[in-house]
Amino acid sequence: MRGLLRWCYYALVFIPLSGLAQDDYFEQDQFRNEDYVYKSNIKTVQLHREGFELSPPIIPFAGGDQLRLRFDDLKGDFKEYSYTFIHCDADWQPSNLVKSEYMRGFFENQITNYEMSFNTIQRYTHYTVAFPNNDIKLTKSGNYLLVVFEDFDQENIVLTRRFMMYEDEVKIGARVKQATIVDNRRTTHEIDFVVNHPGYRINNPFGEVTVVLRQNDRWDNAITSLKPMFVKEDQLTYEYDYDNTFPAGNEYREFDIKSLRFYSERIASIKYDSLHNHVYVKSEEKRTFKRYFLDDDINGRYLIKNDDGFDSHVEADYAFIHFELFWDEVLTHGDVYVFGGLSDWQFKPEFKMRYNYKRKSYMLAAYLKQGYYNYEYVLLEDGKNAGDATYFEGSHWEAEQSYSIFVYHSTPGQYYDRLIGMVTVNSRY
Repeated sequence: MRGLLRWCYYALVFIPLSGLAQDDYFEQDQFRNEDYVYKSNIKTVQLHREGFELSPPIIPFAGGDQLRLRFDDLKGDFKEYSYTFIHCDADWQPSNLVKSEYMRGFFENQITNYEMSFNTIQRYTHYTVAFPNNDIKLTKSGNYLLVVFEDFDQENIVLTRRFMMYEDEVKIGARVKQATIVDNRRTTHEIDFVVNHPGYRINNPFGEVTVVLRQNDRWDNAITSLKPMFVKEDQLTYEYDYDNTFPAGNEYREFDIKSLRFYSERIASIKYDSLHNHVYVKSEEKRTFKRYFLDDDINGRYLIKNDDGFDSHVEADYAFIHFELFWDEVLTHGDVYVFGGLSDWQFKPEFKMRYNYKRKSYMLAAYLKQGYYNYEYVLLEDGKNAGDATYFEGSHWEAEQSYSIFVYHSTPGQYYDRLIGMVTVNSRY
């Protein structure tokens, strides 16, 4: 038996390209309903709204907007890549819909737009596609998983990416403020909001409605368990003192490698060997007890750019980016990661830092494409799924963060979660 239904049960083994993986091997990975890259030759996977590379992969269900997928294959040759979609529920598990119920046109399609890299030390092939398109239409709102596979074999998975299509059935009024609880006021953001649904019927708000709160583009610490505090005829109110709060965090750290010829502010040195570029970010320390400093950032995202070329997607080169975080002794209750859009907001082995006993610091060399990057140092404690950025970065209520609120609705007999509204609010404005 072949096809998507067997993906959850298959273990896929991948051999990393020589010199590009931080570990000697990749463990077996099962199919995941999340942003994930299954092959080590695939780098710099981006999914964003067409025309705006810093946007999250979220578009209105109606209106004709598209999403743009981009990725590089470091083997530098041509491969037959195709893609399809899986409709998911609010918890990102496959919904009960069959493909014909949420797709119109072809159920899978080839990626035919590709270019070879130009004037780069690292050879790669850049692939891109925009969707929905004339070949594939999506007929339901909600959560989707984009699946890219190789050689027309849907079990030979290359990458997966989450995206969302939302309706405009409800209006969400939200604000970000200092926490109500006195002890948390200096370090915590509270997100209070109401869901207004005049003219849209919700029979059982406690059983039919699912609300998800997300800080920036993170899924590891998303809040998914909120129920309405108050229910009026056409309004659901969510104004808790604790359940709807996040550590406010800090502004993200940044480095700029849009040019490999000139040093930007955070770069200590740039070196070259016969095979790779090497960029050394200035050594850093924790910011836990430092005063808050206003510094405009892009909330953990990154932008691919080569200031010395014309088409950054194929002229931007790759480099090993060397990070160093001074720390007096090795941590025994968890691992340290470089975290943000550059790591797909995940705790990947190739972004796990190693402790250097001689230098008394955590160190990492990550292979990244030229551009401008935000990042932070995050502790992932043993046995936990959500990372703690405050351990190294501190937490200040003044910090600028974005929060997205997603409202899903499912009624008996509907068999899927409609995404009936969403909004993004900022802590500063």
